[in-house]
Amino acid sequence: MTSHALGQRRSMLNKVPEVTVYFWIIKILCTTVGESFADYVNETLGFGLRNTTVVFSLALVAVLVAQFRLRRYVPSVYWLAVVLISVVGTLVTDNLTDGVGVPLWLSTVVFAVALAAVFAVWYARERTLSIHSIVTTPREGFYWLTVLVTFALGTAAGDWTLELTGWSAGASVLLPLSLIGAVLATWKLGAGPVLCFWLAYILTRPLGANIGDFLASARDEGGVGLGTLGTSVLFLGTILAVVVYLSITHRDRIEGEDPSAERSTVAVEGRTV
Repeated sequence: MTSHALGQRRSMLNKVPEVTVYFWIIKILCTTVGESFADYVNETLGFGLRNTTVVFSLALVAVLVAQFRLRRYVPSVYWLAVVLISVVGTLVTDNLTDGVGVPLWLSTVVFAVALAAVFAVWYARERTLSIHSIVTTPREGFYWLTVLVTFALGTAAGDWTLELTGWSAGASVLLPLSLIGAVLATWKLGAGPVLCFWLAYILTRPLGANIGDFLASARDEGGVGLGTLGTSVLFLGTILAVVVYLSITHRDRIEGEDPSAERSTVAVEGRTV
């Protein structure tokens, strides 16, 4: 491979964090915020479903523009995008369910088919679905589209499950938590890491949403009684603290990567590798 080809394919450092315990902690926190903050703005503040969707969609577009302009992973921008995409993904499903009247089972099926289609096109073009290879703009585009669909799918599947079971806010946490445990056990037994990652990624959406409902629900409904505002403030504060920690320590950088490495990629031009 010539250095020119290398420069085209790896023109930036990996744009996503290493999958560590910090990744999953923030991911679950983000999904909780997606549920509670959307409900707070939409219902408590009375902003309305349509207006809430427009505001958060515009904010998401602005942050994604900033994310795509970066040449490496920056925790603050990346996780802000995830927070906003969690809110927008929730609102997509809520608009279909509450605004249009689409049944949750149908939304679940549609988003599952959409996710399979995104994966199929992504793999056909790039021959990988690994998040450790987000080093080109097309791959980053596929990545964020996949994340958006997984949030919408997780919302629809989680709400549909609650609709079928009628479980309380506390009990509803157990199902996605058990399924994530099963995925973890399957991975430990040798299942494909990419498949296991995306399955866990989808399942953290209903897990985080159910945790949010549990914390926000009134005590007489089996919840903690923090309310949507209290839950949002608590989790946003925790996300901020963890992101600041990661920005300082670089504990979630892909192993061996360093911001200075971006210059070394360009430096090989004109040499054969």
